[in-house]
Amino acid sequence: MPRTPSRLVRRTLALAAACALLAGCGGTADDGPGTGPGAGNAVAASLPPVRPVADADSITDVRGTTIAPARTPERVVCLVALCDDMLTELGMVPTATNSSLLAHPRFLGKDGAKKVPVIPGGFVSPEVEAILSHKPDLVIGLEDTHGKLAPALRGATTFWGVQPTKWEDSVAYLRGLAALTHRGDRAVAAEQRLRDALIRAEKAKSDKTALVVFGSDENFGVATPGIDVAAGLFPRFSDYPWKSRGIEGAYSLEEILAENVDVLFVETISFGAPGERLSEKMAGNALWSQIPAVKNGKVIEVDPEVWAKGRGTRSLGIVLDEATAALR
Repeated sequence: MPRTPSRLVRRTLALAAACALLAGCGGTADDGPGTGPGAGNAVAASLPPVRPVADADSITDVRGTTIAPARTPERVVCLVALCDDMLTELGMVPTATNSSLLAHPRFLGKDGAKKVPVIPGGFVSPEVEAILSHKPDLVIGLEDTHGKLAPALRGATTFWGVQPTKWEDSVAYLRGLAALTHRGDRAVAAEQRLRDALIRAEKAKSDKTALVVFGSDENFGVATPGIDVAAGLFPRFSDYPWKSRGIEGAYSLEEILAENVDVLFVETISFGAPGERLSEKMAGNALWSQIPAVKNGKVIEVDPEVWAKGRGTRSLGIVLDEATAALR
């Protein structure tokens, strides 16, 4: 059964963080997606057309923080996978990273990822000296985890703390980075691809009940909209009854069983070397085995690097592809 510490596990592994931050492009938060006229479906009806991204020397996010690198960023160090996702969409490669996202076939692939240096210290405690050794123009990290590094980096580089909780945040961050790196056309194309994928998913909305869980053992948690970016997509194309309760993952197996889950997506958290999958560990649990998705062989282990950590437009596109295919 889930327990409160599952959120700490999730945060320390960058699987989903609480706090909302919408980064603006060209200095304003309004340059990201919002509400406006449209037609044809829920996504199109709620969003204005994708706007161009203007080059900018600085941007200001909705928290009022101004990001103003000393020069146009070319050397970017990624401390969070969203950064790797954004750079890939912009046709750039991180100078260094502490994520494994780039090894995914729809990013750089295993061979390409091996060429990108890894920052030692892990996700929670990346080494400042190692970061600075790469002479970055910009360092992008998760605000609630890496914000503490900002003082140590000040004067040597610019730190940008990101904290998306919904897909619109991810798009806005991408637009902001595109403005700073003068790659607006690529950001516009990536945003349009994600919107198109959302439209396709909504048009084929399934009446099946879906569930996304994360964990490494029976102390698993439920991914909920408002905290987990990927989970926030699910109500658009499936029945997804799971709501945030302020404590991420706070659902019991009894509650899950009562919802008659048709398709179950599992994000296995690995501590160190890959071990047994969460779905395999749960197989012997009597309540777990009664879930319709488990009975019918509709338990799908997904890549947590993409589903939980990626958070960006390319990762979310992969989530949409895989989720909608499973829910058909």
